[in-house]
Amino acid sequence: MFPMKLAVIGGGGMRVPAFVRAILHGRPALFGEICLLEPDTVRRETIARLAVELAGALGHPGTVHATADAEEAFSGADFVFSAIRVGGDRGRVIDEEVALRRGLVGQETTGPGGCAMALRTIPVVLSYCEALARLAPGAVLINFTNPAGLITQAISLHARVRAVGVCDTPSGTIGCLARFLGADASVTGFRYGGLNHLGWITSVTTGGEERIGELLARYEELQRFDHRFAIFDPALVRRVGAIPTEYVYYFYDPKRYVDAVARAGASRGQDVLRLNEELLTGVAKAFAAGGVHDAWAAYSALMGIRHDTYMRADADGDSGQARARASRAAAGPGRLDDARLGGYEGIALRVIEGLTSRHPGTVIVNTPGGGALGFLDADDVAEVPAFVHGGGVAPLACGELPRSARALITQVKEYERGIVSAAVSGDAGLAALALAQHPLVPGVTAARELMDEYRERHGPHLAYLR
Repeated sequence: MFPMKLAVIGGGGMRVPAFVRAILHGRPALFGEICLLEPDTVRRETIARLAVELAGALGHPGTVHATADAEEAFSGADFVFSAIRVGGDRGRVIDEEVALRRGLVGQETTGPGGCAMALRTIPVVLSYCEALARLAPGAVLINFTNPAGLITQAISLHARVRAVGVCDTPSGTIGCLARFLGADASVTGFRYGGLNHLGWITSVTTGGEERIGELLARYEELQRFDHRFAIFDPALVRRVGAIPTEYVYYFYDPKRYVDAVARAGASRGQDVLRLNEELLTGVAKAFAAGGVHDAWAAYSALMGIRHDTYMRADADGDSGQARARASRAAAGPGRLDDARLGGYEGIALRVIEGLTSRHPGTVIVNTPGGGALGFLDADDVAEVPAFVHGGGVAPLACGELPRSARALITQVKEYERGIVSAAVSGDAGLAALALAQHPLVPGVTAARELMDEYRERHGPHLAYLR
């Protein structure tokens, strides 16, 4: 069965060169062809080009190629990664700005911003799914596109393709907890459940011993150990009785977030827009002046700054870019032959190796939850551990979640159901009613005002809503 063909929707996305490099380092025999589908000319000739040329530099010439033609990308594909941003970085800025101006959480994956992003994205993704079902009916779609859980829900309910959503937030948090406890993450037991960017870890075991009580008791130490825990109030975490993943911050402390962005003077979307523009310019200049190694150095430096400043403005009121730039400059340029397989690509490859029966195993994914979260409907997509094997993706029991967590999940899932229905039907009124059910939106009047402004400012991307 190996090697296989992989297609990437959004092949000019900023993560793609690192993603391709990690695959070629970590699983070089897995894919005989990687086709990057990128309709935007600038990104295809810079970011996608970097991925193509680094494959040659790593000893795999001809393995990676870029195209603007979906038929070329999808034909014969075994797996397809979806990683698109409809409306681009400027769309994200609008998503955040419209909410923040009203004193509401403006974040790309949840609340009003996540709603606007989903409404722009669902029709486009479903259109790609229609083409994929025709051109490669046996292919599996692995969804990275945000909001990952909501987009996977739309695909699951309204497309004729096999799909699973992936995110590295839960596994990254669990791995961090294992390191804090001095344990090997690969043999650390856990229980986790929720929705994408709204999940809780309710059990951590090492050597057969339950450690969640110790983690809660030592939460202040944990905060000093890693910044992803510093954004939460320890007393609240102990009251809930479970470890939240980082995006729960927007639900637990929205005022702190809004105040922090005001102090920072820019949202994360504005920072990323500027960094990405700098990155595109830097990679283009590097190719003009040198070659793939210079382009990789420019790319890796800017992507490193993006990584180092993640959520800093949201929590601290300061993006930390000056420190990140100084740190990256001191570290020197990144090397092509220094790759680590982790993050999104690591999760995606574990799914692929499970589905192809190469290495069946348990992976946290976004999939119709079945009985894993008994308070949701069987066809609701949840983020849960699942046994991934040649026969498919089998959700595993998550154990009991705290009542407050169940309440948030139930409310957000009701919002998600409504947004999917609105996107499929093109019903603007239903979209506003669904948004009004989101816990971060103060009612139907605010939801209608938000929806009106999003439709106006996003223009053609939301013109299908009537």
